[in-house]
Amino acid sequence: MNKKVTTSTLLSMKQQGQKITALTAYDASFAKLFDEQGIDVMLIGDSLGMVLQGSEDTLTVTVDDIVYHTRSVRQGTQRAFVIADMPFMSYANSEQTYHNAAKLMAAGASMVKVEGGDWLLETIKGLNQRGVPVCGHLGLTPQSVHVFGGFKVQGRGDLQAEQLLEQAQALAHAGIQMLVLECVPTSLAEKITLAVNIPVIGIGAGAKTDGQILVMHDMFGISANYMPKFSKNYLEQTGDMREAVKSYIEEVQSGAFPGELHSFN
Repeated sequence: MNKKVTTSTLLSMKQQGQKITALTAYDASFAKLFDEQGIDVMLIGDSLGMVLQGSEDTLTVTVDDIVYHTRSVRQGTQRAFVIADMPFMSYANSEQTYHNAAKLMAAGASMVKVEGGDWLLETIKGLNQRGVPVCGHLGLTPQSVHVFGGFKVQGRGDLQAEQLLEQAQALAHAGIQMLVLECVPTSLAEKITLAVNIPVIGIGAGAKTDGQILVMHDMFGISANYMPKFSKNYLEQTGDMREAVKSYIEEVQSGAFPGELHSFN
């Protein structure tokens, strides 16, 4: 339990069929709480724009915002693997990408996360060459919310499903070491998980991925705006934050969460 989680740990968990547990985190106190309960991965998500800053989307978040919260989370973390989001338009060109990724790694991240498909392939290769591990993000990518016309499930049609599968394989080939799938049908998420040799973490992607992630505010039922269909209020059923995290971890590991109620067909 106390051994530090690395990319090798996470890959081994996929290969052995052990579910990976992840939560977003934004400060040292919650990072410590999550770490002590045994969470595997913590993501400093640009979701902070919505749950901390009260924005309608993630687009207002800056690199400096993520740097600040990454530094805070790292201070509270001993075991868990720490990933930092690259915010909207912070990786639009190579020079900008490398500069911003370096800031996030220096703040304490062990990996950066980027949203998108084919257009990121050279970016991923360049980051890897410079010693920066990368997590991909496909499906509902919040930074593209205005392109999608809102927060909508992705990959329901055959053509779009095939495109998402091809993009996942292309990203893995380019060098990502983890993939987040958000708001895609369970059957598609399972197909992608089996098709790539890297850990696939789902959020609103059913129980057949290699692991699950939730926004911590959703998991505690305290989000300011609304509770997503794919989330579950673990604080309500336990009455204690530590027990809520323990329950979440146990249900992910056993496959009890997410159930059909928290998934899309």
